Amino acid sequence: MTSEPNKRFNSAKELDTSGTRMLDVEQNRRARKYSSGEMTRRVLWTLAQPLFRFSPRPCFGWRRFLLRCFGATIGRSVHIYPSATIYFPWNLQAGDESAIGEQAFIYNLGRVTLGPRVTISHRAHLCAGTHDHTKPDFPLLRSPIAIGSEAWICADAFVGPGVTVGEGAIVGARAVAMKDVKPRSIVVGNPARESREREIIQ
Repeated sequence: MTSEPNKRFNSAKELDTSGTRMLDVEQNRRARKYSSGEMTRRVLWTLAQPLFRFSPRPCFGWRRFLLRCFGATIGRSVHIYPSATIYFPWNLQAGDESAIGEQAFIYNLGRVTLGPRVTISHRAHLCAGTHDHTKPDFPLLRSPIAIGSEAWICADAFVGPGVTVGEGAIVGARAVAMKDVKPRSIVVGNPARESREREIIQ
């Protein structure tokens, strides 16, 4: 007698084998996603990661130097914390006095540009990579992200591929910004929606 769990498993297996295949995974894996130069830099950056990750917290100058060695454009007085992940340093541009906080994830397959005095708070995720889900080979897309000067990406927020966050805007904690954010606006929620305009009180 067949048990109920096995019945469910067999049904799922039959559905998988009899259904229409939408994706060509083999073609996706054969595709050349990165140049040989990028592959070499990826290996070297992986080997250098401990020098970044285990550097003392106050050693911002050392981490700026290390990122510049790998092609990042880093302004003066930029604070990047050691637990932050910079996926491809050569695709990062950070303006003067900007900051990337603890455990922030800069997934910069495409270029990520931070203007001056931008704050990326802890565990925020800037995702400059996705796939074209309309094509069977599911090709990689490397859409850039731009964060305008004095904008703030709050804790646990997500900024999606191709998004521009305007000057002085705020993407609230755990908000998901998949569309451009207007300058000086405050957006919250998932999907991110405008809450109000940012005001600076002197």
